[in-house]
Amino acid sequence: MGRAEEVVPLEERPPGSEPDRRVSELCSLLEGYLEPQQVRFVHQAYRFSAEAHVGQRRLSGEPYITHPIAVARILAEMRLDAESIVAALLHDVIEDTPTAKEGVAERFGQDVAELVDGVSKLTAIDFKSKAEAQAENFRKMVLAMARDIRVILIKLADRLHNMRTIWVMAPAKRRRIARETMEIYAPIAQRLGINAVRIELEDLGFAALYPLRYRVLKEKLARQRGRHGVILDTVCDQVRRRLQESGIEADVVGREKHLWSIYRKMEEKKLNFRDVFDVYGFRVLVEDLDTCYRVLGVLHNLYKPRPGRLKDYIAIPKANGYQSLHTTLVGPQRIRLEAQVRTWEMHAVAESGVAAHWLYKDRRDTGNKAQARAREWIQDLLEMQHSAGTSQEFIEHVKIDLLPDEIYIFTPQGDILELPNNATPVDFAYAVHSDIGNSCIAAKVDHRLTPLRTPLQTGQMVEIITAPVGRPNPVWLDFVVTAKARTAIRHALKRLKDEEAVDLGRRLVERALTALSLDFDRLPPERVKGVLDEFGAEDPDDLFKEVGLGRRVPWLVAQRLSGLEQGEVEEVAEPGESGTAPRQSLTISGGEGAVVTFGRCCRPIPGDPIVGFVSSGRGVVIHHRDCRNVASFRKQADKWVDVEWEPEIDGEFITVIAVDVVNQRGALATLAAAIATCRSNIENVAIDERDGMVTTVRFTIGVRDRRHLAEVMRALRATEPVQRIVRKRDG
Repeated sequence: MGRAEEVVPLEERPPGSEPDRRVSELCSLLEGYLEPQQVRFVHQAYRFSAEAHVGQRRLSGEPYITHPIAVARILAEMRLDAESIVAALLHDVIEDTPTAKEGVAERFGQDVAELVDGVSKLTAIDFKSKAEAQAENFRKMVLAMARDIRVILIKLADRLHNMRTIWVMAPAKRRRIARETMEIYAPIAQRLGINAVRIELEDLGFAALYPLRYRVLKEKLARQRGRHGVILDTVCDQVRRRLQESGIEADVVGREKHLWSIYRKMEEKKLNFRDVFDVYGFRVLVEDLDTCYRVLGVLHNLYKPRPGRLKDYIAIPKANGYQSLHTTLVGPQRIRLEAQVRTWEMHAVAESGVAAHWLYKDRRDTGNKAQARAREWIQDLLEMQHSAGTSQEFIEHVKIDLLPDEIYIFTPQGDILELPNNATPVDFAYAVHSDIGNSCIAAKVDHRLTPLRTPLQTGQMVEIITAPVGRPNPVWLDFVVTAKARTAIRHALKRLKDEEAVDLGRRLVERALTALSLDFDRLPPERVKGVLDEFGAEDPDDLFKEVGLGRRVPWLVAQRLSGLEQGEVEEVAEPGESGTAPRQSLTISGGEGAVVTFGRCCRPIPGDPIVGFVSSGRGVVIHHRDCRNVASFRKQADKWVDVEWEPEIDGEFITVIAVDVVNQRGALATLAAAIATCRSNIENVAIDERDGMVTTVRFTIGVRDRRHLAEVMRALRATEPVQRIVRKRDG
């Protein structure tokens, strides 16, 4: 469970012990909202768990059963249902005792067993590292959350109690657990709207990670609380009187920022503690929504509001279902106060999120808005985990997705989407639907065409332009910020690469078979099946993909498909090719995608004599025939592919030219103008000063073919400062 304390064997607990007293208090709390038979059900679970954990203690010296009781009490304070409380009492019995899931199901029902299993670690698998174990266990928990969201509530309560008792741990382990809490569990609590748990997790994590900073900040806040606390009490009294005069019934309570929130603001804005002005505030709770806006008017008449600091989360709720009006006021002695105005129902959701008004008696009940939004988020997590390559990649995406800052963007239909700060039109496209993102070619922001990498701002209206031929661009990964967009782009690119690899592999195998006077489609099915089994492929496309990605040699595959032995292949080889597999040329257009790449060592362009080399995982790599790296591949003749350029190629290819120029003012601008005149793009410029008189300028440019390159070089030679120009193929 990622517990803060290890299990230590000890003698059996005597009856009438401390755990019995604690479970009695728990049952008393449960009697306030559960039926008597449900309370008895919980007590049975306690007895079962106590027996399973008998002889175990925590590092603090307490009987281990006190931990499950504490977790159950946290959930009882949220007023969760009996099954959740029972699962909390049993949440470690599968992981830490001989008790099996089947035994829990037989005694307490399948639902409870699934909850307990969802919170249990994967202990039977030997992971390579702690990071891999953490990631895989998190993936398992997400899948369990999708079936029953109560899994994460039990896990959060488990983590909260571990953080409350973390001080018995060794410093290194304490910091590791605290960091995991701050990076994953506190943001999850915020994402699910469980504000009370999130605040306590953050402050406990802050104290464990930075104990000295926590202590200093806590002492400063305590010293300031005396003077400012009096002012805050005065403000609350004035607000109550003014609301009464206006005929508004409301509860007014003072509040202060929690320590982690203050520290984070000081870090982000580089402030000293004395410069953080909005440490204190107050909250006004009323009965209905209309009264919230009436209260806002009263507050703005009583104290001056700070311009631009009004936030209406009632009209546009946060992603976790949070609703409230926020405004910053200038109070007595010019103290800045943040006021929050909300209904009692909104307050319940703000504090408990998905746990507010938790109803499992009727499974058809959809719960509050926080629950609905939580389910949407979990579905997004499921989609991410299906697309993510590894568990560690998945958990990194989740961390990105848990960023708290949000912007609100309008669709052309007037719907509102919540996105992280700095989200782009591409993030918006994938938030609408993965198919929209995959076919996106352009975007209009507030009816104007806008670059896809442009960060969006709250209130903008975004329209995505799609096309059937549109496909994700790898460059998008450099600027998208949502985990959903990132995983969807990678998944789509992998799928496109696989499709291209299948197509290339089929072409390579069919050309090799053609040299043997064979046609793949006319081969006996039993022979094809035998070759697929030999290479461990499920179907022909699977085998072609392996060939296209360079993991299988096409000539060897063709030989196996032909049914001929090596000697027989040599006999049918063309004259002059004895001892080698017959070869056919593969035409190259430059648009084959990720499975046909061009060597950066020699940068071949159309018109150059070229050769191809099958490289594992990269497909076919094209080199200039005179590339110095070609010599190192000579001994691997079975991986060579005869290639030739297609007669008509429409595209741009990168090459490098070195220009020796006389040092004079404006020389670089003259060269750039000459290149631009020939309709060639400059990708990069590097300058190497040879001596005081001559400088070598290396241009990385895009050209269509050798003829276009020759045109560029002639234009450069015609300029005054150029002394010498050569194309670079450094190998």
